[in-house]
Amino acid sequence: MIIEVPATSANMGPGFDTLGVALNLQNKISIKKSSFFSLSIKGEGSDKKRFKSNNLFVKIFYELFEELTGKRENFRFEFYNKIPVSRGLGSSSAIITSAICAALYLSGKEPTKEEILNRSLKYESHPDNIAPAVYGGFTVSIIEKGKVFTQKKEMPKDIKTIVVIPNRAMSTSRSRNALPKEYDIKDIVYNLSRSSFLTAAFFSENWEYLKIASKDRLHQHQRMSNLKELFSVQKCALEAGALMSTLSGSGSTFFNIAYSDDAKKIADKLKSRFPFFRVEVLDFDNIGLKVKF
Repeated sequence: MIIEVPATSANMGPGFDTLGVALNLQNKISIKKSSFFSLSIKGEGSDKKRFKSNNLFVKIFYELFEELTGKRENFRFEFYNKIPVSRGLGSSSAIITSAICAALYLSGKEPTKEEILNRSLKYESHPDNIAPAVYGGFTVSIIEKGKVFTQKKEMPKDIKTIVVIPNRAMSTSRSRNALPKEYDIKDIVYNLSRSSFLTAAFFSENWEYLKIASKDRLHQHQRMSNLKELFSVQKCALEAGALMSTLSGSGSTFFNIAYSDDAKKIADKLKSRFPFFRVEVLDFDNIGLKVKF
């Protein structure tokens, strides 16, 4: 079987642990029955020895596969990775959701996307990345009594995303630890109002509202302080015509949305200003996790 799973951008400013979107940048995993276990990695992460010696996909896959079948079979796992690692583009969520999908199918089940998503909560307690990884598009997700509830909006082709990927990683746990333990009620209300308004703007396709709706007071400033250049990235993108510019997940990638006609111009300005950062124009992914046999 072959599984493809997209990169994702989470939070999108004020939608902390709630909002996310899938991008047309995929990891592909090929799995074949074999007389012995083997694993190969090409692309992102191929230079990291720990990804072969302690592979998260393989760990999750066998944990669920053995639980469902009561046995351990040998497979050959081939990874073709395009999602940057530890850059706020959902590489961990891509691993988690695809491993669960593979284990369910290869144990003889035909899971729904809902089942894959909810089983993923065991390894990722926030749905902002795993929901768009599974469903694609723009997603709004909540957890109620241990179950994920998601609303999805397919993204149109007349807008694109420009991602600015710094040459330095950011640890999600370290970024989360940098956040305050308590917040002022005014800041909470500020984010609630913007998150609600941002969601409405996406579903109604009122893109001109995104700039004000994507403002945040809960997490971005603290996380961006770990890499000061990100403040300049955001300022440059907005001045060049981006509809919104937010930290992607916990960083270090910056996520920007623009009209298709403006995307290249904005990307060129960002490339010129930040030559050591990787800048890419991407379409959105409206399909999410895909399986082929």
